[in-house]
Amino acid sequence: MFVLEVTDLSLFFVFCCRKHSSSLHFPPQRECISIHVGQAGVQTGNACWELFCLEHGVGPDGVFLDGPVAPNCREDPFNTFFNTGSFGRHVPRALFVDLEPTVIDEVRVGKYRELFHPEQLISGKEDAANNYARGHYTVGKEIIDGVMERVRKMTDQCTGLQGFLVFHSFGGGTGSGFTSLLMERLSLDYGKKSKLEFAVYPAPQVSTAVVEPYNAILTTHTTLEHSDCAFMVDNEAIYDICRRNMDIETPGYINLNRLIGQIVSSITASLRFDGALNVDLTEFQTNLVPFPRVHFPLVTYSPIISAEKAYHEQLTVAEITSSCFEPTNQMVKCDPRRGKYMACCMLYRGDVVPKDVNAAIANIKTRRSIQFVDWCPTGFKVGINYQPPTAVPGGDLASVQRAVCMLSNTTAIAEAWSRLDHKFDLMYAKRAFVHWYVGEGMEEGEFAEAREDLACLEKDYEELGRMSSDSEDEEV
Repeated sequence: MFVLEVTDLSLFFVFCCRKHSSSLHFPPQRECISIHVGQAGVQTGNACWELFCLEHGVGPDGVFLDGPVAPNCREDPFNTFFNTGSFGRHVPRALFVDLEPTVIDEVRVGKYRELFHPEQLISGKEDAANNYARGHYTVGKEIIDGVMERVRKMTDQCTGLQGFLVFHSFGGGTGSGFTSLLMERLSLDYGKKSKLEFAVYPAPQVSTAVVEPYNAILTTHTTLEHSDCAFMVDNEAIYDICRRNMDIETPGYINLNRLIGQIVSSITASLRFDGALNVDLTEFQTNLVPFPRVHFPLVTYSPIISAEKAYHEQLTVAEITSSCFEPTNQMVKCDPRRGKYMACCMLYRGDVVPKDVNAAIANIKTRRSIQFVDWCPTGFKVGINYQPPTAVPGGDLASVQRAVCMLSNTTAIAEAWSRLDHKFDLMYAKRAFVHWYVGEGMEEGEFAEAREDLACLEKDYEELGRMSSDSEDEEV
């Protein structure tokens, strides 16, 4: 027992704070660095940062907006995505990279030009011309050191770096070639950190480039061991969702990208806002990736609905949960009813209570059309976040009280890979367009090697589905 004589109240307060520091709530920093590569990556990045700024009450100049929303926003741990400069400006922890300047120049002169540090917008002078080899071996090699130097500066500003979110397309030259080069370097320098991809996958019918199957299979092969988790979206699936659910007759890339922005926001909301059940970046991997190579979850978001329709619908927790299991709401064209689920991660946000979630999931488990592999009996990982989804002013999505994003690892996604492999085979049998890749210093053997690796990936999914049916036969 000791007696403390305190004449200064401020000293007493400091003593109490130190004595009970464990009871004070100082959330640990869990910073994420977003890297947007190529035209698709940069344009989805624009939509994402527009949404993040609205969610956190940050203006286009990086200063908190005046008004009722600002005080609440200052309390949330928005520093996971924003770094506060010495003049009180909030700078996104983001990097925009393209091998040609056109798309990034739009950011430099756009509405959010004051938000980004000029050195965060890196563009080369020569395009990758839809050629994986140019993005990986020739043009990309020239700027990779500058990009890694900027990444190093950004990681130095972090106190508890969680990992990297890489946005790119599989089909473009920069999105495929430069991204795979970047992922190799990130693995080398930051091996223990999570690396999550948000990738625009080649659509079944709609295509922006003839050589998409080559680029997609080459980049998947190269990044397979460097990526921890890859969330794929295909333009055709999102295009159909926009037309069917939001009554947009001719959706543009802005419509598609804003929808992708809502998905990214839901996946990262638990890092940026308070909730009943927060899900960390590493938790996605732990719960969704049963084997290192099988890391391509299917993304579904609900409700995707226009303002006119939203007025007439209830949108209960049970309804939005159920709609996640409908193939029409998926971001990649494939039929989950033909495959089996290995794991589902349900990320709820807004006005949601655990009791309703448990009831909705119990109802899902009773359906015969939704099958899980028998070696993963639990099946569901749940996250609940109190922050409701934010609607972009002038956007297409209705402002709703609650939403859910489902990430499901299902054997049905093998259908998407086999479709792509088939297109690759048709072209490679004739060695069509191969000379453009070989001319940039790539060896032809890399095509065969990549295709073999993808055949193994298809087989991995096939065996995981068969493992459960084999054991079912044994029980009978």
